[in-house]
Amino acid sequence: MKRHMGEPFPNVRTDDAGHDVVRVELAERSYDVLIGDGLLSEVGPLTAEAVSGRRAFVVMDEHLPEHVMHTVLNSLESAGFGTTLTVVHPTEANKTLDTVDRLLHEIAETAHERRDPVIALGGGIVGDIAGFAGAVYRRGVPVIQCPTTLLSMVDASVGGKTGANLMSRTGLRKNLVGAFWQPSLVLADTGVLESLPERHLRSGLAECLKHALIAGSTPLALDPADAMFRWTNEILLKVRMGDAELLRRLVSRSVALKAAVVAGDEREEAPSSEGGRAILNLGHTFAHAIETIPHLSPDGRSESSPLHHGEAVALGLVCAGACAVHLGLLDEESLRRIRVAVERLGLESHLIGLPPDEELIDRMRHDKKVLSGRLRLVLPTAIGEAVVVEDPVRESIFAGWKAIRAGR
Repeated sequence: MKRHMGEPFPNVRTDDAGHDVVRVELAERSYDVLIGDGLLSEVGPLTAEAVSGRRAFVVMDEHLPEHVMHTVLNSLESAGFGTTLTVVHPTEANKTLDTVDRLLHEIAETAHERRDPVIALGGGIVGDIAGFAGAVYRRGVPVIQCPTTLLSMVDASVGGKTGANLMSRTGLRKNLVGAFWQPSLVLADTGVLESLPERHLRSGLAECLKHALIAGSTPLALDPADAMFRWTNEILLKVRMGDAELLRRLVSRSVALKAAVVAGDEREEAPSSEGGRAILNLGHTFAHAIETIPHLSPDGRSESSPLHHGEAVALGLVCAGACAVHLGLLDEESLRRIRVAVERLGLESHLIGLPPDEELIDRMRHDKKVLSGRLRLVLPTAIGEAVVVEDPVRESIFAGWKAIRAGR
């Protein structure tokens, strides 16, 4: 059934405390994503409702303010949890099996049992490695995701993808090991975003833009397909200026779209012709190749490197659009609208210092979506609609990279 932006999304409700609640429907693995201000102060009682264990192992981003840490620990202890805290330095280079191994040894030392939760408190890197540790410790313990960045709220914390990078002699290979392990609960405290650095906020908005660009191809089937794209563009400046209510609505709608996609294809097994969960990867094969190049930065300055994930995604959206234009799937005006939207986010749509095309394609071939050595790219066919394209011609991929190249 087609839906308009003015209608409530069917998988979103409001609880008695005024928080938005998005239900991720996965049979016995279903769970809620709560979105609103002040949720971290309620992490104790909400976790107690979600799990039966009473020992919590908290994995925290070392950059979080102390008051956030104290809020979470006090709430857990007041709810009767025995708590252990460990901190993680959240970089892609540190998102490795060595870090997961350290977490597993620390969890084991606390006599953590199968009903006791691992709580991820931080951005996507913390959520990925804490979730992976929770997935493999004792063959799986409950995980509570408490994302503290916009990017992790609308993407990494929802859907159950956990994992780590592998370091090889040719460089970093993103998320090459991992497990599907759905959380028991996700608490997205949008109040934490008030102190989020501008660069991190822009990175998260890039992922929201990606959701808007695929909204018509999700099970929510917005009509017209570009409705969420237009709405997102309309509110971007107000969100960047600090409008908390619009930011909460943006998070809720992005989560609702992702939850609907995940519910229909939890493990990304749908055939390419159906899209399925793979549709969430719009621009990401280009983006992941960019992220493996450590010297790249949004402004060409070494002190700004490496690129943040959302910055790479924004560039990847432009690449995907240009690739689609070359294949005849997308019109030039739609590509222009994508580029303008990226720039309205305050993000770059061109990049200095990209290596040659052949090296970039080689990096793309390490992507998890490659099947039988053939690239699978998610490409836009219109604003709000996308498809999975298997083994596109190299010239079209080169056109994608050309679209973001700045001076060498």
